Amino acid sequence: MAQLSDYRLLCFDVYGTLIDWENGILSALQPLLTEPSQFTRERLLTEYHELEAKQQELTPDLPYSQLLATIHPLLAARLGLPPPSKEDSTTFGESVGKWPAFPDTVEALEKLSKHYKLVVLSNVDRASFAKSNAGSLQGFPFDKIITAQDIGSYKPDARNFEYMKAAVQAEFGVTPDQILQTAQSQFHDHQPARKAGIKSVWIERPGATMGNRNEPIFDWRFATLGEMADTL
Repeated sequence: MAQLSDYRLLCFDVYGTLIDWENGILSALQPLLTEPSQFTRERLLTEYHELEAKQQELTPDLPYSQLLATIHPLLAARLGLPPPSKEDSTTFGESVGKWPAFPDTVEALEKLSKHYKLVVLSNVDRASFAKSNAGSLQGFPFDKIITAQDIGSYKPDARNFEYMKAAVQAEFGVTPDQILQTAQSQFHDHQPARKAGIKSVWIERPGATMGNRNEPIFDWRFATLGEMADTL
């Protein structure tokens, strides 16, 4: 049976796996709400995720910060809230770079970098990721960064995984059987990675709502990235 140490490259989802996507979104949504406890966490995140996934299909080449600004008033309408101003929606879209990293992320990345090439495959635009990397990710030096903006589509589109496979083979000589997709979201990462012939590590992040499926698939499973790093 294959071991984690048999692989050469970890391909990371960022928002939800390395960065606390859900709490970042909830915090950025607070100005939209008339009362902080007006809706449950699960309701807000479920409604948001449905709108985001639909918009990513409709406008696959729209930069993520603009995509968030686009769905902001749609979410307000769905929740029966007053429409936000254009400025408020822009602020929501630009909040991405301020979302916090999980407490274990940076230390775990440092440990994992001793064993693997570390590659980002993220559903954001270049500018938003640059802000996150300079901020809560503390400038961590990933070996390669690939964003949805580079590809022109959003995960779970198969093109994103094909683009990544070609890029890491060209740059590092790494073949698909040497890659581990390392992510929280079943919808965005594990399901399409399996179809692309890539093994995966599920960083479950207990309590996560967005991107989960009733029947998860994975080859390895850890509660946190720190737990994974400690096994090596």
